[in-house]
Amino acid sequence: MKANDSTKGADRETSAADRDRPVQYEIRVKGHLDARWVAWFDALSLTNESDGTTTIHGPVVDQAALHGVLQRLRDVGVPLVSVTQVNPTHLDTPVIDPR
Repeated sequence: MKANDSTKGADRETSAADRDRPVQYEIRVKGHLDARWVAWFDALSLTNESDGTTTIHGPVVDQAALHGVLQRLRDVGVPLVSVTQVNPTHLDTPVIDPR
């Protein structure tokens, strides 16, 4: 099955295993969220950044779940800065976090 990646204008093959695997996302919001917010976001992690934003990151099982997270943020008035799908090929690579 071909899927069109409109951000790059290229076709790519998607296997059944790829479709069933949760996609990693980083959602950045304005302000720092404290530890009590972790319960709102299931398996996602929160990191307060030095620039005054919070990064919510981790696996999201499908588009409906992603929209659910974004809807929760909207409903409580947390300003959204960005939503980024993280490239799964980089997940196995060790990363040194300079924060």
